[in-house]
Amino acid sequence: MRDGRILLIQHLEHATGRAYWVLPGGGLEEGETELECVRREVREETHLEVEVERLLLDEPSHVPEDMYKRLRTYLCRAVSGEPRPGYEPEPEAAAEYSIAAVGWWSIDDETTWDAGIADDPITVHMLRRVRSAME
Repeated sequence: MRDGRILLIQHLEHATGRAYWVLPGGGLEEGETELECVRREVREETHLEVEVERLLLDEPSHVPEDMYKRLRTYLCRAVSGEPRPGYEPEPEAAAEYSIAAVGWWSIDDETTWDAGIADDPITVHMLRRVRSAME
């Protein structure tokens, strides 16, 4: 978070050209703690160094084909770097999509969300859950 704004990354699917916004994130690597994972994933995907402040959400994944059983969302604060699209280091994921953009979006003012966010029910639900967890 920065000034009431949340950082999202835009995935671009290679096969369909579909673009959608998500929180930076991914899975644990062997021997890695959750907090190390959060910092690494944000760095890889956005070029930002972050400080993890606290766990916001710990929920089961509601997406049937999702490889993650649980979704844990952490509140982070950017401490250095300028956000720009990073990369997807996992070969299987990189074959499916790339990170096309990085953007700061208001967590409170939904009228500022572009169509790529506002028209995606999964992203809207996620942002509303994060906003609720921060209240």
